[in-house]
Amino acid sequence: MGQLTRSSTQPSPRADPDPAEAISDLVWPFGKLEGLDRDDFREAAYEIFFTACRSSPGFGGRSAITYYNPSDEKDGSGSGSSFGQPGSPVKPPGVGMAVTSRVKRTLGLKMMRKSPSRRASSVGAAPSSPNGGAGSSPRSAFSSLPSRPRRPMTSAEIMRQQMRVTEQSDNRLRKTLMRTLVGQLIQFFEQMGRRAETIILPLELLRHLKPSEFNDPQEYHFWQKRQLKIFEVGLLLHPSIPLEKSNEFAIRLREIIQASEHKAIDTGKNSETMKSLVNCVVSLSWRTADGSPTDICHWADGYPINVHIYIALLYSIFDIKEETLVLDEVDELLELMKKTWSTLGINRSIHNLCFTWVLFEHYIMTGQVEGDLLGASLTMLAEVANDAKKVDREPLYVKMLASALTSLKRWAEMRLLDYHQNFHKGTIGLMESIVPLVFSAAKILEEDVPGYLAVELEKGEMANISSGNRVDYYVRSSLRNAFAKILKDRNIDGAVVEMEEASEVLIKLANETERLAAMEKEIFSPVLKKWHPVAAGVAAVTLHTCYGTLLKQYLVATSALTEETTTLLHRAGKLEKVLVQMVVEDSVECEDGGKAIVREMVPYEVDSIILNRMKQWIQEILKKGKELLLRAKETETWNPKSKTEPYAHSAVELMKHIKDSLDSFLHTPVNLSEDLVHTLTDGLEHLFRDYITFVASCGSKQSYLPILPPLTRCSQETKFSKLWKRAACSVGIEDPGQNMLNEGNHPRPSTSRGTQRLYIRLNTLHFLNSQLNSLDKTLSLSSKIVPSPHSRINNRNRQLGDSSSYFDHARSAIHVATQHVCEVAAYRLIFRDSNSVFYGSLYVGDVANARIRPALRTLKQNLTLLCAIVTERAQPLALKEVMRASFEAFLMVLLAGGSSRIFFRSDHQMIEEDFENLKRMFCTCGEGLIVEDAVNIEAETVDGVVALMGQSTEQLMEDFSIVACEASGIGVVGAGQKLPMPPTTGRWNRSDPNTILRVLCHRNDRAANYFLKRSFQLAKRRG
Repeated sequence: MGQLTRSSTQPSPRADPDPAEAISDLVWPFGKLEGLDRDDFREAAYEIFFTACRSSPGFGGRSAITYYNPSDEKDGSGSGSSFGQPGSPVKPPGVGMAVTSRVKRTLGLKMMRKSPSRRASSVGAAPSSPNGGAGSSPRSAFSSLPSRPRRPMTSAEIMRQQMRVTEQSDNRLRKTLMRTLVGQLIQFFEQMGRRAETIILPLELLRHLKPSEFNDPQEYHFWQKRQLKIFEVGLLLHPSIPLEKSNEFAIRLREIIQASEHKAIDTGKNSETMKSLVNCVVSLSWRTADGSPTDICHWADGYPINVHIYIALLYSIFDIKEETLVLDEVDELLELMKKTWSTLGINRSIHNLCFTWVLFEHYIMTGQVEGDLLGASLTMLAEVANDAKKVDREPLYVKMLASALTSLKRWAEMRLLDYHQNFHKGTIGLMESIVPLVFSAAKILEEDVPGYLAVELEKGEMANISSGNRVDYYVRSSLRNAFAKILKDRNIDGAVVEMEEASEVLIKLANETERLAAMEKEIFSPVLKKWHPVAAGVAAVTLHTCYGTLLKQYLVATSALTEETTTLLHRAGKLEKVLVQMVVEDSVECEDGGKAIVREMVPYEVDSIILNRMKQWIQEILKKGKELLLRAKETETWNPKSKTEPYAHSAVELMKHIKDSLDSFLHTPVNLSEDLVHTLTDGLEHLFRDYITFVASCGSKQSYLPILPPLTRCSQETKFSKLWKRAACSVGIEDPGQNMLNEGNHPRPSTSRGTQRLYIRLNTLHFLNSQLNSLDKTLSLSSKIVPSPHSRINNRNRQLGDSSSYFDHARSAIHVATQHVCEVAAYRLIFRDSNSVFYGSLYVGDVANARIRPALRTLKQNLTLLCAIVTERAQPLALKEVMRASFEAFLMVLLAGGSSRIFFRSDHQMIEEDFENLKRMFCTCGEGLIVEDAVNIEAETVDGVVALMGQSTEQLMEDFSIVACEASGIGVVGAGQKLPMPPTTGRWNRSDPNTILRVLCHRNDRAANYFLKRSFQLAKRRG
């Protein structure tokens, strides 16, 4: 209880367990007294108790104990009897023979059920061994019993045994009382009625006991200091009546006490010190507040010494062998203890408070194993609550009440704030008693202790709250502590995200959390629900928050959606469902259905987190794809990766990245919604389209078409032809056409590196298209993709064979890009690479000497190279575009060949034959890559123009006039009107006036020359 422990040559047979050692967090509420320990108070209590009961049977008196319920008490106790209090109407058959106890029955304490000889003594002898004199062992004085006929022990013998008083000490006390009653002051005490409250017991002990009655001087000195210390505390430090500092008796008494510290004082009859001591003690003990006479001396009734002594006395009700049990004779003992009230200044209210404290403290000090003691404390607390309501309470009692109940409440709350650690399935009954104990104590403090609420609120403690709110606080605190213990046991700190295998740790933690929730629901919530409607719900919310905090830390530190993270999120989602279900089941009877408590649960949003992580992952994939695209734009040379992979290296890298990403996506351990798949495929399709645009960025065919020469008219024999022929005859050089013919005998491929790179672009586009098909097939066969309830593409059939595709737009872009690249490559091949043998030399000079055979041989070599480079699936379109470009070049030779080309009507057959050879070459190129019908369809325009060249000049002029007038909308040309000049559209055909006009411009005869000069004043060609 906070007192200093003394050193003695005579140790106590068995010291009481010190509450400070038994349980450190129970605060002693009744003040500390320095210099006195529990043994000192116990011995003083026995001395006062024996003195007060000296007239009772067994204590030296002759009359039997009378049990009654006094109705004329002056301490405000009322007329009703109370359990656990002196005055209980129990009438045992004789001293020490009570076999029933109203106190124990009322408090719910079980009987000890021992045989009648449980407490017995040798007939006619004291309870000690024959050698139990001054030199005997203190323990043998009450534990060793002779083997002779026994009799029931008296109350005095029970108390001596319970309070562990040796026979030697008991004998000294009896002698002192005898000497006091028959000594020199006998007349004075007779006048006072021989009441115990008129005896200053320590003074009488000092007067009558000599050093020779102790084992040695040191024992006597220690005993004397204890008696003087009682005087110091009771008369000087804590007197019941305030003492002025200038009181001369107090000053002298303090000097005597100080002098005794080093040497025992002389207590002989002639000792001046003893005379001064008697004078000072008597004067101080018989004081009154107003100086009026009194019949009670005040030396042990000051607070807190009186409570220390009384509590030491109350502890005697517990059996010394079975400490958790209360003696069956408790009714008798409590009745006898009442006789000390006048000496100690105790009343019934203080007794009830002290008795409540003793039951509660003893429950704790004995290991909290006897629930009956806790239940008895709760029962006594109801009596304390009644006392606290009385209007005539003394301020000292209110102070004691506040201190004791505050200590009790705080200890109990500490258990409830961590009830998972302090209780289990086998001790849940104790928890059922502690909870109402806290509420009862709190209610008394809040309602009956003035200023308590203000102080607690100022300290930040829980105050002025309902029982439900208190339980709410206990549940949250205990669950947090239990969760923290799990973390500690698994060596998990707040930086769990930095641990290796963090996801595995959190998965195991989820299992532990679910187990903790189940234990809460099964064991603790049924108890707490009596005071809180949704105790289990609060527990679930608390665990949800605790686990959610760690989960959030982990998710903040890990951005990738790995398989481990996904598994963890699914486990967290399962835990959340369990906790939410726990709240729902516990909230059935609530008015709001538990909505308020559910609102406290911040959802883990596992599905949302997975979706966001997936979207984040998709953005990272697309970002990396864009980086590859940018790098491709900077570094791609359009050289084939290898002979077996004749497409761009950048396309291979891009597709590898996309395939790996898609494979990771489909292996994610979650079901993938169709919306999420479209988020990925839309991003990939956009990436594809950007890359396709990059592949198709190769110019246009217009850049390779020659500029159309101005329209001129031919004379029948140009100066150029005349001069060329003359020079050929005189010098012996060949005609340019003949030269080209000779070169055609040894053709070689003329495909440039630029054109070959265009072929690689074309291969790349077909490679992308084939990869898109593979991606579509992979997605279509995946069982991980589930339809979204509000998918933007409803009821999509993703089975093979369906025209629907995740990459329809990309395919369309590839189709357009392929067409464009083929066209550009073809026009480059014909108009640039093959220009020297085709447009640049065909029919130059005259038709007969510049036929198409050399061009065909070179073109065949170029087409062979094309088929060697371009992938098989891309060859038909590439060849078709080369055919179109060739036909375009043939037309331009006929219609826009410039001044170097002139045609006669007689050339028609050769031109027709050459074109047929050109068509035949494309029909026979490859293994049916272009069917004859397709060639004929594409050749229709050229065939029509060739047919025009076989018509007479007159027919051409007539046809031109008709279609030119119709095209211009003037109808028939009247007299004096000129024919309109038809615009050059580039869409040549036999019915186009501009086409007919160009045939006339290249017709080398007089009629055509005259018509063109007359109609349009076209200039002659410069020779």
